[in-house]
Amino acid sequence: MNETIETLLNHRSIRQFKDQPLSDEQIRTIVKSAQQASTSSYYQAYSIIGVTDDHIKQELSNVSGQFYVRENAHLMVFCADFHRAQLQSDDELKEKMSENLQNTEHFIVATVDAALAAQNAAIAAESMGLGICYLGSLRNDIAKVSELLGLPDYVIPLFGMAFGHPDHEPEKKPRLPLDAVYFENQYADDAAIEEQIDQFDEHLNDYYQSRSENSRTDTFTGQIHRKLSKPKREDVTDFVRRKGMNRS
Repeated sequence: MNETIETLLNHRSIRQFKDQPLSDEQIRTIVKSAQQASTSSYYQAYSIIGVTDDHIKQELSNVSGQFYVRENAHLMVFCADFHRAQLQSDDELKEKMSENLQNTEHFIVATVDAALAAQNAAIAAESMGLGICYLGSLRNDIAKVSELLGLPDYVIPLFGMAFGHPDHEPEKKPRLPLDAVYFENQYADDAAIEEQIDQFDEHLNDYYQSRSENSRTDTFTGQIHRKLSKPKREDVTDFVRRKGMNRS
């Protein structure tokens, strides 16, 4: 097993960071690594906002409800971005592009591009001994985040990422069995998947009961059913459409 695979398999979310900043070189290396991610049709349809202003970080922390949005060495927000693609175009061309950008395909392209760049950034950071935590909680008030960051139309804040030097060592959280997520040629039979999930529920419950922090009784099925049975962030759809995307 090589060092890259070991880094990938050893991932865990870090939510407590030492009071130690990242160097400019580290930040540039992380961003340059993000830029080398695969990108659909060479669009590079994302932007990364590095947040260094304490007031903005506090406001973003208020949106998320998570202290580590504020207390970290560096914070980045990853955005789907087709605004940049429309620059340097005349009005007629911009109108044609705007009509095309309303379809779901381009929204998916930009979202995937941003996610791929972010995962490259995460791996780069972890390879340097840093910790990271994805921050989907910034979508708790996506319009507020957009306002704070001054994002124009066709730029959508998807999630954040906190970086820093780890100040705790949480247990590695289990993942679904390989046979529950990887199928050959066709999607697996429901009964086969349910058997894998039943086994995973037992394994995950053992993990929750034995871990050193936030011990509890719970299962994968239980928590996913609870989450999906409640409305969540219902303002996101309208916000994305107001930004000019995912309308058709």
